[in-house]
This record gives sequence, C-alpha cells and structure tokens, in this order.
Amino acid sequence: MTLRILLILSFVIQSSFAQFLSKKTDLQTANGFFTFHYDDSSGEIYMEVDELDTEFLYVHSLKSGIGSNDLGLDRGQLGGTSIVKFIKAGNKLLLMERNQDYRAMTDNSAEKKSIAEAFGKSVLYGFEIKETKGKTYVIDLTPFLMEDAHQVTDKLKKAKEGTYKVDATKSAILMENTKSFPKNTEFEALLTLKGDPEGKMLRTVVPTPGLVTIVQHHSFVELPDDGYTPREFDPRAGLNAVTFMDFASPIQESITKRFIRRHRLEKKNPEAEISEPVEPIIYYLDPGTPEPVRSALLEGVSWWDQAFAAAGYKNAFQVKMLPEGADPMDLRYNVVQWVHRSTRGWSYGASVSDPRTGEILKGHVSLGSLRIRQDFLIAQALMNKPFAKSNDNYEPMLEMALARIRQLGAHEVGHTLGFSHNFAASVNDRASVMDYPHPTLTLKGKEVDFSNAYDTGIGEWDKVTVAYAYGNAPDGDSEEKFLDKILTDAEAKGLRFITDSDARAADGAHPDAHLWDNGASASEELKNVLKLRQQAIQNFSIDNIKDGEAYSVLEDVFVPLYFYHRYQTEAAIKVIGGQEYNYAVKGDPNLVPVAFIDTKTQEDALKSVLLTLNAEHLAIPKDKLALFPPRAFGYERTRESFKGDTGVTFDALGAAATASDMTLTFLLNPERANRLVENHAIDNDQLGLDGLLEALENATLGNKIKDDYKKEVQHTINHNVIKHLKNLYVSKKAIPQVKAKIYSELTKIAENARDENRYVTTDIEQFLKEPQKFEALPSPTIPDGSPIGSYMCPVNLYE
Repeated sequence: MTLRILLILSFVIQSSFAQFLSKKTDLQTANGFFTFHYDDSSGEIYMEVDELDTEFLYVHSLKSGIGSNDLGLDRGQLGGTSIVKFIKAGNKLLLMERNQDYRAMTDNSAEKKSIAEAFGKSVLYGFEIKETKGKTYVIDLTPFLMEDAHQVTDKLKKAKEGTYKVDATKSAILMENTKSFPKNTEFEALLTLKGDPEGKMLRTVVPTPGLVTIVQHHSFVELPDDGYTPREFDPRAGLNAVTFMDFASPIQESITKRFIRRHRLEKKNPEAEISEPVEPIIYYLDPGTPEPVRSALLEGVSWWDQAFAAAGYKNAFQVKMLPEGADPMDLRYNVVQWVHRSTRGWSYGASVSDPRTGEILKGHVSLGSLRIRQDFLIAQALMNKPFAKSNDNYEPMLEMALARIRQLGAHEVGHTLGFSHNFAASVNDRASVMDYPHPTLTLKGKEVDFSNAYDTGIGEWDKVTVAYAYGNAPDGDSEEKFLDKILTDAEAKGLRFITDSDARAADGAHPDAHLWDNGASASEELKNVLKLRQQAIQNFSIDNIKDGEAYSVLEDVFVPLYFYHRYQTEAAIKVIGGQEYNYAVKGDPNLVPVAFIDTKTQEDALKSVLLTLNAEHLAIPKDKLALFPPRAFGYERTRESFKGDTGVTFDALGAAATASDMTLTFLLNPERANRLVENHAIDNDQLGLDGLLEALENATLGNKIKDDYKKEVQHTINHNVIKHLKNLYVSKKAIPQVKAKIYSELTKIAENARDENRYVTTDIEQFLKEPQKFEALPSPTIPDGSPIGSYMCPVNLYE
C-alpha cells in the first residue's frame, strides 16, 4: 500500500473520529473529574479520557438491593475497589487494573517494572475509540456501565436461585445520580437480570422472580494526594489492615507490609494539646430513617467524638443528616443507611479505602431495620405482664430497643473508622462498643430490671483504638514509641483486644472473648442468666401480648425467652479445654502469650454448662404449655419459630431437644475434645476428657427424676447426649485418643442401661459394631433467635 493511500485512509479515519460527537444532537454534558456526554435518544454515555496511564480509583456498589438477608444483596452495599488506568492499544482504550497485592516500594523504576511484569493484572474492559481530539479520546462507556459488575448473577447462582443474565432490553442508564464533580464522577444504571428462578428466596422478595431489577452504581475517583502518612499495624491495637508484599524490602526485614485503615485526620494546630481538625470526619444519616430511631442513631453515632476528644481533637467527629438531593453512594459522603429486608439479618459497616495506603475515603454503614424489632421482642418476653392494663404500655420495651440501636450505630460506624470487633471487652465493664453486647439485666425481687441493659457512651478501649489510629506523637517522641505506650498503658489497666477468629463457640478456646456475653466470669454469669430466665418464664403470661393478638404471637414472644441462655452457655463452654492467650509481641511487659486456664475455673464452667442439660431448666412449665395452642390461621411458623416433631401441636420435648442439642454441639466439639486430651497429658492437673465425660454422664443419664413430664424431658436430653457422643466418635476431626475414650464411655453407658433401658443398650451396641453406618437423627433446629440473624454477610463486611 502506497504512502499516499495510507495518508488518505488516516485522514478519513481521523475525520470520522472528529465527527462522532458533532453528529449527536441535544447532548447533555457534565464536566468534572471525567467529562461525559449523555445522548437521550440512544440512552448512551460518551466519556472523554484526556489522561492515559494515570491511575484513579474505581468502585462499584448497589444503589438498590433485593431485600433478602440470605442473599446478601442489600441497598447501599459497597462492592469492589480497584486502582485502574486507561491505556491505549491501537484503536482501543483498555481499562487496566493494577495488582495491589505485590509491589516494589522503591524509586528504582526497573525494579517496579519487574514486579509489575511478574504478577497478573486484569483488563476490566476494552473500549473502541469513537473520537480523537488531540490527546483526548472519546469512548462509549455504556456497555461497561451495563455489565453486572457487582456479580449479582453469580451470587444468585451460588445461592441456587437460578441462572440469570443482564437483559439489555430492560436495562438503562439512570441520570438522576449520574454526575461529575471535580474529584469524582458517578454513574448509575438500572439492570434487569433475566433467568429461570429455581430457589425459594427470590420468590419472596421479587414480584416477578424471573426478572430481577437492581440499580448499580459506579464511581471514578481521583486518588488521594501523597499528604497522607500510612501508620503501621499492630496486632494488639484492634484495627483492620491493608496487607501486601513489598519485594523491595531489605532482606533482613519482613516482605509483608501491614498498614492500618483509617480516615485522614490532621490538627489545625499540631503543637496544641487539643486542636480542631483541618477537616472533620463527618457522617451523614439516611433521612429515610424514621423517628425515634433517627434521634437514637444521631446520639449513638456521636459518641465517637468522646474518643476523638480524648485523643486531642475538638469537634473532629460529627454526625449530620444527609443533605437533600445528596446521593448516599457518592464517594464524598460517609453514610449511615437504614436498610430494609424481608427477614432479620446483620448490620454492617464497610468502607472504601485507598489500597495503596489504607486511607479510608468513604465509610458506609448498613443498619437492618428489623433488628430493633427483635430487641423490642426480647424486652417484651422478659417483662412481667407489660400489657395487663393497656396496649399502649410499650415505652419500657421501646427504650431498651432504642438503647441497643444507639450502641449498634456506634458499633457499625466504628468498623468504618477502621476498628475490629473486640470480643474481650465485656469482661472489663463493657469497655468497647465494638463487642456484641447482651442486655445486662438483673432481678429486683421477681421483676427484671432493665435500667442498665446497654451502655450509654463510648468505652475505654474505644479511646485506645482512636488514640492509636488518630493520635499524634508529642514533639521529641517517635511515632513507634508513642503508639507502643498507648497499648502498654491500656494493657496495664487490664484492657485487652481479642477478635472474631478467637471468639466463636464451636472450636474457640479463649476464656474471655465471646459474642453476646456479660461479666468477668462466664460461668457465674451463666448461673445469673439461668436464674433470671427461670423467673421470667414464671412471670410469662397472656399479658405479654396485646389484647386482640393471636395466641400464636405469644408463642413467638416466648422464643427469645426460652433460648435466652444460649450465648452465655457458649461463653462458658469456651472456657472448657481453653487457653489464656494474647496477641503478644516481643518486648511487651504485660501480655502473656499463652497459658492454661486453671482447672477450677474450667470445672466451674462445666458445672454451669451442665445446668443447661437438666430438665429442671429445660422443661417448660405445664401451665405455660397451655398458652401455646396449634398455630392460628394466618400465623404459620417461620424459621424464627419453635420447631417440633408433633405435627400442628406445640412440641415441649422438641424445645428441650433443641436447647440441649445447642449445648452439646459446642461441648462435645472434636477440637475441644482433642484439646482436653492434650492439655491433661501435658499437665495432669488440667481437666481432661475423662473428667468431662464423667461429669456429663452423672448430670444427664445419672439424673433420676420422678415427675413423668420432666423425666421425659430428661430422656430427650439423654438421647441427645448419646447422639453427640456418637457424632464425636465418627468425626474425622477427632484424634484416636478421643475416639478410644468415647468408645469406653459408650460401652459403659450401654452396660449401665442394660437392665433399665434395653433400647439404649441395643442402639449403642449396634452403633459400635458398624459406626460407619451411623446417621444421627437431627433435633428440631434452633430458631433464628440471635439478636442479629443467623446468616453471615460477605467477608469484607462487618457486623
């Protein structure tokens, strides 16, 4: 091809490019971080790219959700955060995402290039260049905005709800919140996902389950300047971290770098002990939040200013109502959003942060609106005849629910400030709002006292985390020494930080870190809870519901009362076979890395736990059973109802089976059994598995009861004991020593029952002959009695 022909073709192409926008009529133009043009006739957005190879932040999120806690697709849910840039390749612009997990923090460009070439990158999209104007390129952004960036279709498929894909004919750009500002450009698209529904959940929340319509939000944001200084992560401090590998690290230093996540906060006067900030951290409350919840949240979230004041700031943390017309998904706003779902579920605090440094750019809290109703229900169950005189006597229950929502608002905002759960705070006078608080209730005579149910301010540990994340070292002090002193001073006061991975009941071992517990002694508090529960059950009556309500409502109110002990039981069980340990670092004078829990503490915990396997506590009084007829028409059972094996009638034995099954699942956990064997072998004074099994048998199968009803309740519990011993025997996680001890225990039970209960003997003997054929009969499942629901949200979101 001749040079002349090439020049002619080049001219024609350039002319074509130059004419693309000019051919469009009535374009709506928005100038800002990215300038874009909207063509209403085609419904397309054309964006100008005037800087190639310049990185910026890309965030996608859901403006509107699906309304099912189980599916985890909520209104206002933040999605992925990427550092991207446009690169030119022929007649295309490629949106390239850099790999942030592997870096070279150096001025050596060749070394940086070697890392960039060593690890994978991702091209998120390829755009045909529609027009070239000097160094500015025009692309059609519409197809990118219409993709399922939030991967809703994948989540629906994983949940076995069906296979869906975007239906372009039923999808469109939404212009109301598609705007451009100096440092961020925001886009929204309505997407309709079409598919064949297969599951049950979508059918409950979408009018036509084969067509699921959502609104997806995209943000292009200027990266922060280099005025922010990252702060080192310390495992003792209770802050979340951004983690990556720095291959430019000297060989003698760790290649893994960890920086805490925090907002940028600077003093106007760095020399002053107390100073206003250059820019305060402002959180905005969703105006869709109704009263009295709105006022409660404004109050509770504002507690954080107490911690910032203690760290040397004045008015550094503020709470306001979201301005009219402001988009809660706009990256410029930290937002507390009121989110509705068809069923109860988790609230969570998420954030958008700079992946390079950990600087938080946007905090976004999602508060489930049904949560406060569960807290109201708990109070309703525990009160003595609240509706005896009037249906309007709801204020005491509402006040407890509002007290909880204040704490919850502070808790979730704490996550968006960079803070992790601290599940050891409850042993130290409720030292942190980042714990999961169980209501702290006491008995006054025969009445439950609600006056101290929840705390009313920020905790002492919260001041420590704010000081570590946002405090400033005095002149002459290194930041390293300043931060270490904050933590060691806190430890000297008895404050500790233990988080999620060490607080779960199934295989957890830490004696202080629990969810929904109270008190310095888990076993003592369990006894207190059981006593309070017993009195509240005695008080329970038809007057726990309003006049005109169905008796089936009374049964639903009874659920959280009957299972009121469940979380303190879990806390006490974790003491058994547990270990004292901390996230200690070398040189810390206060924290012991690991030590056995003394035997008496474990034995006391076991005695308390065994009370929850006693018919005296699990048998619902006969006069209360008369309050629970078969369900009324229109009041079907839900997953938050009692389950049973007696058809339409209330199953009193099923309730005991459910409660005892919960205790035994945790008590006879294989990892716990393994630890008991090991701990006793290392130290013969430690409680061993033999001691646990002997105490368990004496408290259950050895419990002789004369009353026929309670006897059958105890038999129900005892069958669960045998079932869980079998479960432990066949568990692939149980070590051989555990299996040997369980074999001996089952053999002994079978022999002891030979004369009294031939069924038990025969059942165990058949099991021991062919344990591989064992299939345990399930107990009725425990209702979703948790204050927050039983389904977890995505990993990067926090309750």
